[in-house]
Amino acid sequence: MVSIDEVAKLAGVSTATVSRALSGRGHVSPASRERVRTAAEALGYVVSSRASSLASGRTRNIGVIVPFLDRWFFSTVLSGVSSALMRAGYDITLYNITADADVRREVFATFLRRQRVDAVIAVSIELDESETQLLLELGLPVIAIGGPNPRLRTLTVDDTAVARLATAHLLGLGHRDIAHIGANPEFDLDFHIPTQRRLGFEQALADAGITPNPAFLEPADFTVDGGFRAAKQLLGRPGPRPTAIFAASDEMAIGAILAARDLGFRVPQDLSIIGIDGHELGEFFQLSTVDQFPIAQGERAAHEVLARLDQDREMSAASELPFELIVRGTTARV
Repeated sequence: MVSIDEVAKLAGVSTATVSRALSGRGHVSPASRERVRTAAEALGYVVSSRASSLASGRTRNIGVIVPFLDRWFFSTVLSGVSSALMRAGYDITLYNITADADVRREVFATFLRRQRVDAVIAVSIELDESETQLLLELGLPVIAIGGPNPRLRTLTVDDTAVARLATAHLLGLGHRDIAHIGANPEFDLDFHIPTQRRLGFEQALADAGITPNPAFLEPADFTVDGGFRAAKQLLGRPGPRPTAIFAASDEMAIGAILAARDLGFRVPQDLSIIGIDGHELGEFFQLSTVDQFPIAQGERAAHEVLARLDQDREMSAASELPFELIVRGTTARV
């Protein structure tokens, strides 16, 4: 096994310089850092995580808490977190919060307190007072995506504003009979994002002097299949038919597109459809959407937690994340 002394000898520097150059901690001139990198690569030297941890007091491991692993949005945010941390030389330990209250309690009371992580990122999880306190007692940097949480540094998306923007786009195209595919109550969990999006939808209608039609509100489960079944209900029942559908997620919007085609409706000539998220399949389906840049959300959280670890800047308690209307081929004038 190649030793740090061999790297130092080949690079023509001290072992302390090698340690600083490869750990990223402490000052090393660019020329020396490059010589160390070249020597380490030539010799096949890899820094021992155990030795690095003993020397720096860090594990170079970040704990990431997520509510779901099988949902596109959460896995995409996680991809952004992972890629940014890996580029910085950090590993991640994933904690999946389940519906089991005992498992959830164990994550906060035991797993995170084993001193195996340097910081924590919580993705779209509404932390109660006791969970927040347990995180604060770790004495580690904590970044939460989805907030707000007044006691933690949070990165938030204004879901009401996002929904208002999507609905306003349809209104601007002349639509008045607009349906909404939202969420079943069991899916309206952390931060009540589906409720916030429905409120934004209703506020945009109210601003236009339109009273929401209860027959145009259909719950689903934030999946393609759920959106398909909800759209079948909206478009297949007797009575007035909507000219547009605002779905609270891109996956449900894609399901609505498939349902409309299955029933013989042309999108967007007979029915306009818009979603929220910025799903990777959106371009394929030419889906109009409000992109909330989930990969960038994960990268932003990773960069902020690394900045906290390096203590190179002060940050406020909360920061709003960007979103943008993307107009494609599934929306058109009435």
